[in-house]
Amino acid sequence: MSEDKAQVNDQLEEETPDLTPLEEESVHNKKESKKEKELHRIQTEEQLEKAEVELLELKDRHMRLQAEFDNYRKRTMKERMELLKTANEGLLMSLLPVVDDFDRANQTFDAVEDDSPIKEGVTLIMTKFQDFLKQNGIKEIEAKGQSFNTDLHEAITKIPAPTKDLIGKIVEVVQKGYYLNDKVIRFAKVVIGE
Repeated sequence: MSEDKAQVNDQLEEETPDLTPLEEESVHNKKESKKEKELHRIQTEEQLEKAEVELLELKDRHMRLQAEFDNYRKRTMKERMELLKTANEGLLMSLLPVVDDFDRANQTFDAVEDDSPIKEGVTLIMTKFQDFLKQNGIKEIEAKGQSFNTDLHEAITKIPAPTKDLIGKIVEVVQKGYYLNDKVIRFAKVVIGE
């Protein structure tokens, strides 16, 4: 049996060509080169996948930041518009007593003759002043004959209604109320019929 083994070994040695050390190194390098290429390919694929995930995250982050900026821009624009609408509110509110004085002056002129230059002058000034207020968003709250509304009116007192249809409605306006761009800046002070 040992002779058989020896014969098999001899045959194998005869069949395999003898490689020089240089050739053996070349075969060994080819095997290592294939392993290195495969390892490099795997690493490249992993890096590519990682880069794709990072790219998707960056795109998502970019879209979110862009949406946040758009919302910020819209919100500040809306705030600026609101500020412009009510920027002169203090000034316009301080002018309302002047309007009340013009109304009282106009009521006293009902007893004066129509040809009076003072009446014409005051009426002209009052008209210009009312036009100025309208241009700046001031509008009178209609009250007389209307149903009492706590969002618009302030009740001073109640009196017996002159007619049945005025029960629960405004009989007299003591002080006019005003809107500034659909926002109540002064409630109308009224008398309610009961």
